[in-house]
Amino acid sequence: MEMESAAASTRFHQPHMERKMSAMACEIFNELRLEGKLCDVVIKERNVSVAASFFLFSRALFTSGWNNTEKKVYNIPGISPDMMKLIIEYAYTRTVPITPDNVEKLLAAADQFNIMGIVRGCCEFLKSELCLDNCIGICKFTDYYYCPELRQKAYMFILHNFEEMVKVSAEFLELSVTELKDIIEKDELNVKQEDAVFEAILKWISHDPQNRKQHISILLPKVRLALMHAEYFMNNVKMNDYVKDSEECKPVIINALKAMYDLNMNGPSNSDFTNPLTRPRLPYAILFAIGGWSGGSPTNAIEAYDARADRWVNVTCEEESPRAYHGAAYLKGYVYIIGGFDSVDYFNSVKRFDPVKKTWHQVAPMHSRRCYVSVTVLGNFIYAMGGFDGYVRLNTAERYEPETNQWTLIAPMHEQRSDASATTLYGKVKDQGGRGRCGCKVQDQK
Repeated sequence: MEMESAAASTRFHQPHMERKMSAMACEIFNELRLEGKLCDVVIKERNVSVAASFFLFSRALFTSGWNNTEKKVYNIPGISPDMMKLIIEYAYTRTVPITPDNVEKLLAAADQFNIMGIVRGCCEFLKSELCLDNCIGICKFTDYYYCPELRQKAYMFILHNFEEMVKVSAEFLELSVTELKDIIEKDELNVKQEDAVFEAILKWISHDPQNRKQHISILLPKVRLALMHAEYFMNNVKMNDYVKDSEECKPVIINALKAMYDLNMNGPSNSDFTNPLTRPRLPYAILFAIGGWSGGSPTNAIEAYDARADRWVNVTCEEESPRAYHGAAYLKGYVYIIGGFDSVDYFNSVKRFDPVKKTWHQVAPMHSRRCYVSVTVLGNFIYAMGGFDGYVRLNTAERYEPETNQWTLIAPMHEQRSDASATTLYGKVKDQGGRGRCGCKVQDQK
């Protein structure tokens, strides 16, 4: 795992710890430490000694067998003096500088002593440094430390950027056969064509052909072969030397040909989703149609459009209630359904849909009931403007912040408006058209 050393460093600050000890108290304690005052223990590593307060370290470092209030000198194994110094400074100041050069050692040291504030800071730094060259290394790094969010972020980065990563990543060539198999079999793997998966396998084998060519029998079945163009399959897969030399690949080729014939003659069917050679991968970008009016009443139907397969798939969650005339927004991996109407009630409720887990969760409601509401996203906020509450059209507007799960009223529009269309341009929210007065309302949000 390599990162550009020229990248800007981050000084991580732990706000939760600040509540326990004010910034002024931290500064005073640190000044006293630097003067050698109020230090009742000495921490030693590789003949380097640092004075510190037992009080500040008793929970972080001196638990279990090391917890001895009479002991004055502690030898700390397995950690460099530089990292020990940073940890001590963090104990006093609640801040720590994180750089590409120190992040791995710092995370390892913090994990050793269960200093979760530093661990979280290092994980956030590594998330911000993810790129095509280091995503595999960062993902492997989490094999040794409990960083589930970082691991998930790195792994999804690999899946979402697979084609580009294969072209430039030296780490890709060092994957084990099991690691490569686990990646290419995922439904979430983002590739335009299955040809790219097969070409990636060939590139990986070519890095060490004598020891890897036999692994074609393990990797080839993970490619959705029946989704390839017939010409490419016949000329590049079936006739490939690694494939032809493998007895285990012969039934895979035969089954792929049968599946391709069925697809060509009969078109897609539900059985395609159970056959690993024909199951389409989940698209990286997808279009959702959620709820609305159908057959004279509101519906709870959800359909997803896969542009690569050119088809709509029904993903309705039957336990969800019908809803129409609502607003919809996408922010940070979630789809939000805002307000609406079910032919009886007008809603101020907001639901959040996780497209990966296919689950719904209720989040904070708006201040007003709104159907025919205008919704858009700017920055890290969702904006809801105008609409109809069952009695009158509204001129009020509010915005939602996912981090705090709160709606906040913002400046109202100059006139009542419903059924309008909202968008953003140059950092401004624009609400145009609809019922009420004609024109375009511009909301400047900073």
